[in-house]
Amino acid sequence: MPTAVSSTEGTVAAARRAVADVGHLLRFRAAHGRKGLTAAAGLTFLALTVTIAVLPAFLPGAGDDTGGARDLLVVLPTALAGFVLLAVVSASASGGGRELLARDPSAIFPISPTTDHLGALLLAPLNIAWMLQAWALLGVTSYAVGAAALLPAQVFLVLWLATGTAFAQVLAWSLEGVRRVPHGISVVRMLTVAVFGVALGLQVSNNLVRFFDQIPTRELVVSMAFGFSTRWAVTVAVTTVALVLLVALGAVPAHIAAHRTPRDELKVESGHHEARVTATTVLGAMVRTDRASVWRAVPMRRGVMVLALGPAFVALLGGLQWETMTILPGLVASGGALLYGVNAWCLDGRGALWRESLPVAPATVFDARAYVLGEFLLTASFLTVLVAGLRAGMPDGSELTALLATMVVVVVQVVGASMRWSFQRPYAVDFRSSRATPAPPAMMVAYSSRLALSTTMTGVLFSLLATADSPLVAPLLAVPLLGWSVARLLRVRTAWSDPFQRARVVTAVAVA
Repeated sequence: MPTAVSSTEGTVAAARRAVADVGHLLRFRAAHGRKGLTAAAGLTFLALTVTIAVLPAFLPGAGDDTGGARDLLVVLPTALAGFVLLAVVSASASGGGRELLARDPSAIFPISPTTDHLGALLLAPLNIAWMLQAWALLGVTSYAVGAAALLPAQVFLVLWLATGTAFAQVLAWSLEGVRRVPHGISVVRMLTVAVFGVALGLQVSNNLVRFFDQIPTRELVVSMAFGFSTRWAVTVAVTTVALVLLVALGAVPAHIAAHRTPRDELKVESGHHEARVTATTVLGAMVRTDRASVWRAVPMRRGVMVLALGPAFVALLGGLQWETMTILPGLVASGGALLYGVNAWCLDGRGALWRESLPVAPATVFDARAYVLGEFLLTASFLTVLVAGLRAGMPDGSELTALLATMVVVVVQVVGASMRWSFQRPYAVDFRSSRATPAPPAMMVAYSSRLALSTTMTGVLFSLLATADSPLVAPLLAVPLLGWSVARLLRVRTAWSDPFQRARVVTAVAVA
C-alpha cells in the first residue's frame, strides 16, 4: 500500500487527500477524549462566542456616533492589526503551529506537509491568547457598530480572524524553513531583535501611534461598520480570496520546511555534554537531571524567551508603570506552565521507568520536579519584570514589595496547580519536536483558562496593594495565599508517594 503521495498525483488530488487525512486525524484525536465532555466543551465555547458577538450590540449606547461606541470604533483598526501581530508571534514561536500527529507516529503513518499545515490552522484557535483576542474583537465590534450593522460587521470580522491566522501560518512556516538552513537560527534571532528594535525606536521617537494610524485596516473598518453595501461586498470578496490563497500558499513553506533537517532539534539529540562534578546530595542530583531535561528541550528554550520577552517589550513600548506591572508575573507564569508544567512528568518519557528503579525516595523526586518548575517560572517572570521596568523609573517600597509578593505567590500557585494536574491527568508527549504541547488541545484550553483567571485575579489584587501607604501590606497578604498553595502542593506530594498512583503516572508517560 502507498506510504506517500504519488509523484504522478495532481495538485488538486493531493489537496483533496490532505483534507481527508485531516478529518481522519481529528477523529483519531477526538477518540482519545471523553465524548460527552468534548461535546459539552464545544457547545459551551460556541454559546459563549455567540453571546459575546451579539449581546454588546443591544446594550445602551451601542452603535452611537458619540461616546464609548465611537471611541471603540476609532481603535478598532489598531485592534485588527494587533490580532494579526499576536497570531504571527504565537505561530512563529511554536514553529508553524500545533501537531495533529507527533513525530514518532508520523514516521509510521506518514502524512503530507499539507495535512500538517491544515491541521495546524484548525488547531490554532485552541489557544487561550488567540481565543481571548478573538472574543475581545467580537465584543468590541458588536458594541461599536450596534444592532443595525451587527451581521455584516461580524461576518467580515470572522473572515478577518481566519485570514490573519492563515497569514501568520505562512510566515511561521517560512521562518521554520529559514531556521533549518545553515546559520538559519542566527538569522531568525537577528531578525527578531531588529523588529523589536524598530518598534522600540518608533516608541522612543513618539511615532508609534502615528505608525498605527497609517495601517490600512482603517478602510476595512469603514467598509464593515455601515451595514450591507457594495463596498462591504467587495471587501468580503477580497478577504475571502485572500484567505483561500493564504491557506494554499502556506503549504509551500510547509513542504520546504518538511524537507529540511530541524537543526535545533538535531543539535539537542546529537550534542555532547561533559560530565560535571557529582552532586553532594540526592536532591541536588535529581534537580540537576530535571533542569537539564527542561533547558535542553527545544520547545522550552524557544517558548520561554517568547513568554518572557514578549510581554516585557509590550510593557516597555506602552510605558507600563510599577503599580500595574503586577499583572505580568501571573501571565508569564501561566504561559510557562503551559510549556510543560501542566504535564510535568512527561519530560521523563521512557526514562521514567529507569528513574523509578533508582534508590531515591518518591518525595525527593517530587521535590526536585516542583523545584525546577518553580525555578523555570520564576526566571521567566523575573526577566519580564526586569525588561518591562527599564522605563518605569525606581519603584517605591509599596510597589516593590507588591511586585515581589506577586511573583512569589503566582509561581507557587501555578506550581501547585501544575503538579496536581500532572498527577491527575498524565499524557505521553515526545518533547523532541519543537512544536510539541504537553496535553491535547482541548485540555490546553482548559488549563490555560483556569491559570489565566486565577493569576490575573491575584495580579489585580496586588496591583491595588501597590498603592498602599505601608510596604508591609502586600507581604502580609501574601502569607495566607502562600499557605493555601503550599498546603495543596503538599497534598499532591503525599499522593505521589502512593506506589499504585505513581505507577499509573509513570506508565502513562512512558509509552511515548
